[in-house]
Amino acid sequence: MKYTFLFIFILVFTFVSKIQAQKTQRPYRAIYSGVPWFDNRDSILSAHGANIIKDDDVYYLFGEVHSDTSNAFAGFNCYASTDLYNWAFKSAALRPQKTGKLGPNRVGERPKVMRCPATGKYVMYMHVDSLNYKDQFVGYATADKITGPYDFKGPLLFGGKPIRKWDMGTFQDTDGSGYILIHGGHIYKLSDDYTSVVAHVNKSMTSGFESPALFKKDNIYFFLGSNLTSWEKNDNYYFTAKSLSGPWTKQGLFAPKNTLTWNSQTTFVLQVNGSEDTAFIYMGDRWSYPKQASAATYVWQPMAVHGTKISIPELQQGWTVNLRTGQVGHLSPNNQRISNQSRRILYKGNWHQDTTGGMCSDQKGDSFQIQFTGTRIAWSGHSSRKGGYAKTVIHDKNGSILYSAIIDLYCLYPDKAIKFISPGMPKDTYHLTVTVLGVHPSWSDKRRSDYGSTGNFVSLDHLSVTP
Repeated sequence: MKYTFLFIFILVFTFVSKIQAQKTQRPYRAIYSGVPWFDNRDSILSAHGANIIKDDDVYYLFGEVHSDTSNAFAGFNCYASTDLYNWAFKSAALRPQKTGKLGPNRVGERPKVMRCPATGKYVMYMHVDSLNYKDQFVGYATADKITGPYDFKGPLLFGGKPIRKWDMGTFQDTDGSGYILIHGGHIYKLSDDYTSVVAHVNKSMTSGFESPALFKKDNIYFFLGSNLTSWEKNDNYYFTAKSLSGPWTKQGLFAPKNTLTWNSQTTFVLQVNGSEDTAFIYMGDRWSYPKQASAATYVWQPMAVHGTKISIPELQQGWTVNLRTGQVGHLSPNNQRISNQSRRILYKGNWHQDTTGGMCSDQKGDSFQIQFTGTRIAWSGHSSRKGGYAKTVIHDKNGSILYSAIIDLYCLYPDKAIKFISPGMPKDTYHLTVTVLGVHPSWSDKRRSDYGSTGNFVSLDHLSVTP
């Protein structure tokens, strides 16, 4: 009998050890943009319209939960990280309410959390609205712990009235003062306890100017925002001033023209203060309506800041930041590149070579598959105005699904980039399958203007396997 128990113990220990190894071996080693991120549960990270705050040497990420069927409020998530690469789910920081302003069929967007220096409490701010965006106001919630749960308090009041605006952000100055940022350039100063507004510091600077974000360097304030194009991406721009009350000077774009801010919309700027340098990290959303839950991704990039000029001159798909020194670096790849013409790739369906050299198909159900041995795999493809959705699945050698994601290949300009990169896995044999879903991003805005792709194309340029 004791040998039976010993055998069972060994089996259980081996199984648990294998699972733990899969969770810890070769984690993400960089910040990747435009690809799905997987958290510690092997689930796709869901935290859009986000911000990050540092608390006791841990970085906490707050953002929107989404579904693929509705834009109704589904909650705000909280994740934690010690390296900005690997994120652990901590809590559903604020859940939908049973009734009321954050109840069924309501909108909750752009959560921003700050710790109030006067009270020590954590205060979350958000845009609250109806599904038709006609009941907008800035709301707030409070918590004693950074991970929550947060208690929704209702509208943030200024002179006894709600601030009836939509896209919003927050900024905490070096003296601990807190501010609410509103589309158009409005800035409101918070009370000492962060639960009401005491002053309208700056009034509208321009029309539009959504998704406001603000940071400060060398006593210069940088105010970032986007144009009004619904879920579509556009060329974001910025203003500078020496005082929050202005005067503000429009400086122009901070990414090359017609790159649509590297196909993203700004949400926050994270400042990492190190012993050698200070990193300013642009955080943007790459929306993917209607599949916001499964296909929308993130664009985080290091920004160059010189005087009153900021820029993201090129898109770095994999880059590093040393949180101790504040220095930004580049990841040196150690990958085996596999051409899309390789006999190792099994194509099923009507795949053909396009003008860019990629193998492409727009037929629902068409797929390509490869068996590989290694610790990580990535595939790169071409995005275009006719790009559609692709389902990407990784199976282990026993056929069990390890990772699954929907990939969006729509972009207003031709773009070749990594579309999927797996988390690190124990070295073994796996199968990657990518399938054309036969659907694409498409939507209409409040003015009944149509946006989105005109096709369902999925394109493969090459694959990369890490040994």
